Amino acid sequence: MTSSVIHMQKNGIPTQAEKAGLKTQVKSGLTSHVMKAGLAAHLVNAALIIQVLEDVLVAGSHESYSVIFFTDGSTSPSTVFMINDHLKFPGVSFFEVMTIGLDINKEKNFCMLLDQVKLLRQVSSYTTVVVVTDDLTFLAAFLKCSLKGRVLVWSTRLLIITRTRLVDVQDLQAELSKLNSMMLIISDYTTNIRCNIYIHLPYSPRGSQVLQVAHWAPSQGLIFTSNLPLFPDKYSKFFRRPHLLVAVEETAFSKLIKGKEPGASKFLGSLPQMIDQLSKVMNFTYSFVRPPDGVWGVKLKNGSWSGMVGMVMREEVSIGAGPFMVDRWRAEVVDFTVPILIDYWRILGARGLPEVDPWSFLFPMSPTVWVAIIVALMVLAASLFLMSSCFFLASDYKNKWLSRTFDYIRILLQQDMTVPICYWWERMLLVVWMMITLVITRSYSGNLMALLAVRHIPQPYQSLRDVMDDSSVTVIWEKDSASVPYLKSANSGIYREVADAEKTGRLIWRTHSEFAEALDTLVRRGDHVLIDVDNAIRSYIAQDFTKTGQCSFYESREEFLLIMLSMIGQKDSPLVPALSKRIMWMTEAGLFFQWLVAEEPNSTVCYRTSSKITVNAALSLTNISGMFVIILVGYFTSLFVFFIELLIPCSRNF
Repeated sequence: MTSSVIHMQKNGIPTQAEKAGLKTQVKSGLTSHVMKAGLAAHLVNAALIIQVLEDVLVAGSHESYSVIFFTDGSTSPSTVFMINDHLKFPGVSFFEVMTIGLDINKEKNFCMLLDQVKLLRQVSSYTTVVVVTDDLTFLAAFLKCSLKGRVLVWSTRLLIITRTRLVDVQDLQAELSKLNSMMLIISDYTTNIRCNIYIHLPYSPRGSQVLQVAHWAPSQGLIFTSNLPLFPDKYSKFFRRPHLLVAVEETAFSKLIKGKEPGASKFLGSLPQMIDQLSKVMNFTYSFVRPPDGVWGVKLKNGSWSGMVGMVMREEVSIGAGPFMVDRWRAEVVDFTVPILIDYWRILGARGLPEVDPWSFLFPMSPTVWVAIIVALMVLAASLFLMSSCFFLASDYKNKWLSRTFDYIRILLQQDMTVPICYWWERMLLVVWMMITLVITRSYSGNLMALLAVRHIPQPYQSLRDVMDDSSVTVIWEKDSASVPYLKSANSGIYREVADAEKTGRLIWRTHSEFAEALDTLVRRGDHVLIDVDNAIRSYIAQDFTKTGQCSFYESREEFLLIMLSMIGQKDSPLVPALSKRIMWMTEAGLFFQWLVAEEPNSTVCYRTSSKITVNAALSLTNISGMFVIILVGYFTSLFVFFIELLIPCSRNF
């Protein structure tokens, strides 16, 4: 294979190729900018070529566009210079590649040349690539290398000029349908030259009729044969309604409704509704396909991909509905649409049964209040001691301050006082203390009555740390999800602990279709927790409430691992940006969340439910068992003191 490059510059203005460092690329025998090529000069008059290009290229391009011509060596240099001098392209490059043949090494070198040409395309704007050839081998190699090397993106226009019959390019229909391309076929009838312009529609079966956009004749110029412009956006809205396969799996966003007969099952939910709206707006029909392994997809040891990601990558389906967590591993093999929603991971656990706290009689007042009461009693005892010492220096009254203190404790316990109080300072202390105890006792009795009616519902796992610290609980995580590589790649921290929990059996993997069974059995009994995205957990809780009529589960307060959920398509597929534009419209309008709420009417019933409930029931021994514990402790303490008092007189006798 031989190659040569002709680079042209107008009016002293450097082209985009020169800005990208054309000199360096020429030294290596390669070049950059846009590609297109070879027209046999002896077959078509150069003046007619100029007229066709002027009508097709100049009229349908931006004022600052650049053109790359790629030829197979059959175009004479005089034709190239004539085209450039007449049309005065703002930026132009010419590539000439000869003798492609069927040699594998030659094709490899050809692809290497196109890789360098891609650099030119990346620094150019509004690029149009013109390929002039009658050689189908040359054209097939160009298209294959262009798609494999991502040389031509959708913003780059491709115009193929050839004399080849339309029926002869049927084998290239799949490649041409993926590109923003048009094919200009020249019919040479000696006295009357006619050019027909066609586009290859995406997802058309092999051998299907292509769509003619326009035709050109010397006497008539460019005549449109349809209402489509030049280089139409074939993926924005399909001109012929294709049938697409969509990969989907059972989730909180797409619920599988199984039919009585085989093949009668269908998906319902917010995600199928979005797919349905996309099909109406973009004019396609669809069928849902489930992955055989029931997973989203991870990279296997042999380099292949499992689940829906593998199906999309192998082009078994056109769209992966998912939704998929955006990550760098999947981005290497598929393209993501704009996010459908942004969410967090949370923990779902079973709510425990209502429990009675036997020490609830201590809760009406906080510990600081109890300490304040004890301090007040101590201050009161000290005041009695000081005042009795000052007023009764020669009397035995000052030795009774301790018994007076117990009298004030009797008031706190709502008992009477049998000792008369005759002194003004003592009455003042009594009045103040009675006012304080009145407020305290009334508040305590009211709060205690309320607390005796409260039941506590355990919700122990509010964070990953709570889960990891409890060796009796097992974590259920989605099998082959995008979070799996992240967990296994963590070198330290809580996520490393979670990954290591698999070795001890405390981390198990389940597919989404197995989550329902795991919730009803493992999670419900309390020794397992499930980790999923927040919106999915809300849906599981709502579905359970719809079936049982009660809130059996709760979600953790902690949220972690921010994720973006999107659909996927083939790498560099023009379908992905077309889907993204419509998805953005629907999400910005709030339609997806509206569908999500409509599918789960009870989605907010159990959201953030309280861990405490009130009941109207008779007071049981369990409610006041703490008080009986205090009574028993008091009895045994008094008995112990009684024996000490018996022993003390005996010891004195000795």
